[in-house]
Amino acid sequence: MSNDRARPPGPTTAHQDLHSEHGALRGEHPGRARQPVIKVADLAWLEFEKPDLARAEVFARDFGFAVAARTGRALYLRGTLPGSACVVVRQGRTSRFLGPAFRAAGRADLDRLARATGHPVRDLREFGGGQVVDLADPSGFPVRVIHGTEQLPALPEQPPLPLNVGGSRTRTNATQRPPREPARIQRLGHVVLETPRFTQALDWYLDTLGLIVSDFLFLDGQRDRGPTMAFIRCDQGSTPVDHHTLAMHLGPRTGYVHSAYQVTDLDAIAAGGQYLAERGYKRSWGIGRHIQGSQLFDYWRDPDRLMVEHFADSDLFDCDLEPGWAPMSASGLAQWGPPATRDFLGANPTPALIREVVRALRADNEIDPGRLLGLMKAMNR
Repeated sequence: MSNDRARPPGPTTAHQDLHSEHGALRGEHPGRARQPVIKVADLAWLEFEKPDLARAEVFARDFGFAVAARTGRALYLRGTLPGSACVVVRQGRTSRFLGPAFRAAGRADLDRLARATGHPVRDLREFGGGQVVDLADPSGFPVRVIHGTEQLPALPEQPPLPLNVGGSRTRTNATQRPPREPARIQRLGHVVLETPRFTQALDWYLDTLGLIVSDFLFLDGQRDRGPTMAFIRCDQGSTPVDHHTLAMHLGPRTGYVHSAYQVTDLDAIAAGGQYLAERGYKRSWGIGRHIQGSQLFDYWRDPDRLMVEHFADSDLFDCDLEPGWAPMSASGLAQWGPPATRDFLGANPTPALIREVVRALRADNEIDPGRLLGLMKAMNR
């Protein structure tokens, strides 16, 4: 890993043991840019393409989304918290991820981004409105930065269940009966992407959008070659934000891995999962609690096999926490829960995966036999 990116002043090293067993070694990637073009405030929404919007809406409602708007060519999904729609599903020939949209802190940031990148600010002429700068990251994902979209009012929440814990007894003469219903989505949390151009893509998000790294993962015996996964958050100064808004990992494919949506609590995750199972949907992995991010998780496949996650109780970090460093492994993905499945890890050796591996090995990127062997070992540790 190049060490010509000077470590910016300010971040504390006092809390590394709270989220990782290692801190950075001298000369390793600092996990943030000294002078980013802008600092985005949050992940606004994700865009997908689906051939059957009616089927997409059925799953969306079963998963816990509310429908904010529907047109002949698009479906706009939202959570209960106030804000913009958090998922846009567009009519298309295939089922695929199109790209993320990040929210700028102000209109001036859009203008600054436009000047720096040569991409103009334009009006969004669809539901929600606002202005947008359309970019592409080094992996080829379209990335939108938006401002001024309509902020939708809050919807009724799925209240957390009162718990009797130790000496705290908040519930008497009353039973617990969580309803068997969809786990009501509150908001979009994060998206995870795979790329064979990991370092270049990582630096682009830090330099251009001002994101900062919460945790790095590296391959066993290859730490000197730099990280192979990064959990990345927005930088809102002293305001705590999600442990990661974007996560990326090195791999032979360029594509979407999963996206995550916050729900109320563990009962919402479990009862909502039972509701999905009874309707024939397939769980990919869960229920458990992650290490990086600490959130409770449950992963599902939609009818087109795209992976989505219910989560609750995520870590919140402010700008002062420096990145943690830990080895990458399947067993290191969770503190408790069932072992990570091959379906979740994307480790099933399909013909399509083999073609992607061969193509990646022949291309100009970060995938070479050593990296590929290290990734395979990590998925079996």
